[in-house]
Amino acid sequence: MKIFCIANQKGGVGKTTTTVNLAAGLAKIGQRVLLVDLDPQGNATMGSGVDKRTLARSVYDVLIESATIAEAAVLPDKLKEAGCPYAVLGANRELAGAEVELVGEERRERRLKEALARVAADYDFVLIDCPPSLSMLTLNGLCAAQGVIVPMQCEYFALEGLADLTNTIKQVHANLNRDLKLIGLLRVMFDPRITLQLQVSEQLKAHYGDKVFDTVIPRNVRLAEAPSYGLPGVVFDPSARGSQAFIAFAHEMVQRGLR
Repeated sequence: MKIFCIANQKGGVGKTTTTVNLAAGLAKIGQRVLLVDLDPQGNATMGSGVDKRTLARSVYDVLIESATIAEAAVLPDKLKEAGCPYAVLGANRELAGAEVELVGEERRERRLKEALARVAADYDFVLIDCPPSLSMLTLNGLCAAQGVIVPMQCEYFALEGLADLTNTIKQVHANLNRDLKLIGLLRVMFDPRITLQLQVSEQLKAHYGDKVFDTVIPRNVRLAEAPSYGLPGVVFDPSARGSQAFIAFAHEMVQRGLR
């Protein structure tokens, strides 16, 4: 089982869009996928066709150890019907309370890791959607994961945020999780007509080499529209350029993951 965090300390870079569409893309090509929503806003939950307001159990229950992942994860009907069935360990506002509740607890940063270990035989990929801040929730994600996938726009401010994130990964690697590493950088919301984006893209490739994924996700209106229908873009409009790019990214992930 491969466990990856989708993380970036800069907000608004398409983390949730990346998480739900990669999950749908992997499911579409036959992988068994679990999406873990670690953001109290619950956007990845809603974007996967799950109403966060009606969740019987959520990732909060897993973190405070009142439920297992097997009990809390759901398989949305919309995704099954579309042929992209992935399981969702959802989140809602309740999760914000976990920050405070976990502070004095033992193994507080390892709760998710231990819970995932119990379902290791059930999934090929686990994708964790992290909040933008470096919080106890993000720390749980980073401690559980083998690697971090960083979605980023090709802009100069994004490069500064990337330096902060790579430092965080190094710190967690040194102190809490020796397995953690940077898996790769995914260029998202890419518009090749903008010279600056092309320049930053070249800088990334020059500096990070094969850590930059070959797949590029274009700026795409259909991907942006999909969450309002409670669906990943890959399900909402499979023929859209953005959806096709995420299917290609899923294939690239499988190829890299099986090396």
